[in-house]
Amino acid sequence: MPPVSAPTVTGVPTDVVAALRTAVRGRVDDSSRRRAEYSTDASNYRVVPQVVVFPLDTDDVLAALEVARAAGVPLTSRGGGTSIAGNSIGTGVVLDFSRHVNRVLEVDPGSRTARVEPGVVMAALQRAAAPHGLRFGPDPSTWTRATLGGMIGNNACGPRAVAYGRTADNVLALDVVDGTGRRFVAGAGAGALDAVPGLDALVRDNLDVLRTELGRFGRQVSGYSLEHLLPERGTDLAKALVGTEGTVTTLLEATVRLVPMTAAPVLVVLGYPDMASAADAVPALLAHRPIAIEGMDARLVDVVRRVRGASAVPDLPPGAGWLMVEVGGDTLDEALERAHALASAAGTGSIGVFPPGPEATAMWRIREDGAGLGGRTPAGRQAWPGFEDSAVPPERLGAYLRELEALMAEHDVDGLAYGHFGDGCVHLRLDIPLERSGAALRSFMTDAAHLVARHGGSLSGEHGDGRARSELLPVMYSERALGVFAAFKDLLDPDDRLNPGVLVRPRPLDADLRRPAARPVPAARGFAFRHDDGDLTKAAHRCVGVGKCRADNTAAGGFMCPSYLATKDEKDSTRGRARVLQETINGRLVDHGWSSPELHESLDLCLSCKACSSDCPAGVDMAMVKSEVLDRTYRGRLRPVNHYALGWLPRWARLVTSHPLVARAANAVLGVRPLARLVLAAGGMDTRRRMVTFAPEPFRAWSRGQERVTVARSDDAPDGAASDERTRPRVLLWADSFSDSLAPQVPQAAVEVLTAAGYDVLVPGDQACCGLTWISTGQLDGARRRLEHLLEVLGPFAVNGVPIVGLEPSCTAVLRSDLLELLPDDPRAHAVARETRTLAELLTAPAPLGPGDRWQLPDLSDVTAVVQPHCHHHAVMTWSADRRLLTEAGAQFSALAGCCGLAGNFGMEKGHYDVSVAVAENALLPALRDAQPGDVYLADGYSCRTQADQLAGVQGVHLAELLASRLPG
Repeated sequence: MPPVSAPTVTGVPTDVVAALRTAVRGRVDDSSRRRAEYSTDASNYRVVPQVVVFPLDTDDVLAALEVARAAGVPLTSRGGGTSIAGNSIGTGVVLDFSRHVNRVLEVDPGSRTARVEPGVVMAALQRAAAPHGLRFGPDPSTWTRATLGGMIGNNACGPRAVAYGRTADNVLALDVVDGTGRRFVAGAGAGALDAVPGLDALVRDNLDVLRTELGRFGRQVSGYSLEHLLPERGTDLAKALVGTEGTVTTLLEATVRLVPMTAAPVLVVLGYPDMASAADAVPALLAHRPIAIEGMDARLVDVVRRVRGASAVPDLPPGAGWLMVEVGGDTLDEALERAHALASAAGTGSIGVFPPGPEATAMWRIREDGAGLGGRTPAGRQAWPGFEDSAVPPERLGAYLRELEALMAEHDVDGLAYGHFGDGCVHLRLDIPLERSGAALRSFMTDAAHLVARHGGSLSGEHGDGRARSELLPVMYSERALGVFAAFKDLLDPDDRLNPGVLVRPRPLDADLRRPAARPVPAARGFAFRHDDGDLTKAAHRCVGVGKCRADNTAAGGFMCPSYLATKDEKDSTRGRARVLQETINGRLVDHGWSSPELHESLDLCLSCKACSSDCPAGVDMAMVKSEVLDRTYRGRLRPVNHYALGWLPRWARLVTSHPLVARAANAVLGVRPLARLVLAAGGMDTRRRMVTFAPEPFRAWSRGQERVTVARSDDAPDGAASDERTRPRVLLWADSFSDSLAPQVPQAAVEVLTAAGYDVLVPGDQACCGLTWISTGQLDGARRRLEHLLEVLGPFAVNGVPIVGLEPSCTAVLRSDLLELLPDDPRAHAVARETRTLAELLTAPAPLGPGDRWQLPDLSDVTAVVQPHCHHHAVMTWSADRRLLTEAGAQFSALAGCCGLAGNFGMEKGHYDVSVAVAENALLPALRDAQPGDVYLADGYSCRTQADQLAGVQGVHLAELLASRLPG
């Protein structure tokens, strides 16, 4: 390829994009939206690239490298974008390997090796190796979305590095291209250094430095790990390239070592008075050869209990600091014997032993989510990475933590510590006030670097130095060692084009910070953003980039992020949307405010499922953000037609069902397919959809005169005391707009079930809408008016302690969450949120709220069901009560994870049909196709039942209907 001659703008060639489009078959994207998505990773830094390239294969990678080299443009390699130190962002070309260059090329069980492309996610490698009883040893907490290329770039480790070593210890060969364009396979042994002219002399002239300053302990990851080039260490160039953070070579392929899977891992949780005391116990535990030793601040678990509920945390032994120690064996009995032997040496009587099962899984999930959960201090302040993964020799860890705690107090910062204590590595995010400037960051980082050095430690224990710590390497290394690093860089990348500003000739650690540029955006007439101090900017910056939204967590019961799972495009991840929102707020790249096309394109495929509000460790609620953006965009302006057609659906449904003749006439007209298509098109909906069917007799009409129902006026709301001598508790059955007008059979069934369970069933005398469709279309004034009316209707009951049972999960979730954001100062809102329950929550509650002792759950032992928990149910209420109820009733069921794909108005809207179907193909449609004749499709969500009906011809039932069908008599 001929050299590219390019004019420059601020030092960056402007026609390199054209050259890339000519040379590369994959997508080359220089749109402002795409550049916003890739302007940061999981770090504190913002560096806007000129262009993002998605190579299709190795040939595309080579072509992109040649164009960038000829044009003199910097190039940064990127995998999952989960770098905490700012290793995967750059000013020129960003190469995203994760989209296409992501194959497991070979698994050889005989040699216990695998060949992989750099973009392969570690979870995919584990799935490929598992049938052979093998796995890749190191497993960082981001293993469900981190790529092997990124792990090799950072020398990732994870909890089980105690047993299996770092990534460097498990790499056998690397196919790479250096900054000069040389392609070679880096390996080990005699002649390995010949691949790079001058490297042999560099090693020979600096043997003393490599032997004395490098490789002093296992987690010394900072700088270049050139100790692997020593003859006594095997002269291993492949291992030396691990941890170079893309600054000297670009990875094309890797050959890695696999290890046998542990047959029966057992988790031992040990409680201590504090984290430092827990660290003191580590050396004695290492003698028992555990697989992992993880430390965790008890306050981190308190966050989980607060955010996810007490059921998300197993019963743990007392302690303010815990060690999670995993041991293994060929059998469970052998592993348990090792666990008890280890516990006897732990120096504590606070011990919990968890064999393989849901409790151990729950603990590991908490540990894996540490980066996001630690993003808020116990006081609720935002905590940031930077001093994220310092490491010291394990025998120094306790003393180091005590001095680190004193240093934090001196700088008036706080954070929740956790990490790989078996390796002496500590993860810690701190509430350094980055909103104002980077001065406080520089001050703390400098002092902390000197503390680490005094303990013989490493600034980085596994995440690399990146932009966060490279400037501080002189604190840790001599000038001569730094000179060796620079010489190594110059041999492989003499023009400094590969990931410049990192490790050698670093950028200042307080340059390019993202947060100080973000101005406050106070809440105004929309949501209150109570947990973010009323600041939309703080809500946007909840996203710290850990990227869990890019992972397929459905096997573990996760629901986030359905659109990303369908498209595999960063644009459609929660993180991608948050990044574009952040750029909109700071106004530098996306500069048309709330009306910016980039912002609306980014939010378009958000299903508003709310799964991110619970599945994202940082608690990003993109559904709320999307609604707020739509409200600010269209306030006082004409809206898209679907906002009126679908956003006002409860209004139209109430009008149509006001008389049986009107409902029947509407159903007849909409049952004529050509007419229905005209109505759908006119309403901004996809003509492949079918219209809803309106109930000729809505629940509000049916309930009048029913002996089993008491129609109660809000101005005469009873309290929760018993109504007669039989002490039947009262419950208010709230029929939302969907249940009332579109599916009245559901509240009718609920009346039967609640009556059989021993309740006096009250129904409000006035129908109350929660405003869900107004919320999802960003019409927050309209939503607030409906919620104010709802409080007038339901508030008096709630204030008097009468439980409110909701039947439609999305509407029930509004009462438990959005209501408090839209009317935070109304005490009735807090009462309604407190008293609102799902049917399963009520029926599984203990006395006096739950049903009496004489109530027996209907026998569901003959039921086999495919269950679709609603996304809002999962996110806001959790589905644990439903699971318990079905299990206790004897049902056999499989609960799906992930969204059905319709998601209220989303799947009905024009332009969303294909993605809606693709989301349904993630879990719902395959499960329905695999179901056996007679299996029940159980779905409380009206949207979920509608999706199954329209796409698979399967009629679903609500839990209330299933229970009512099995009532005796």
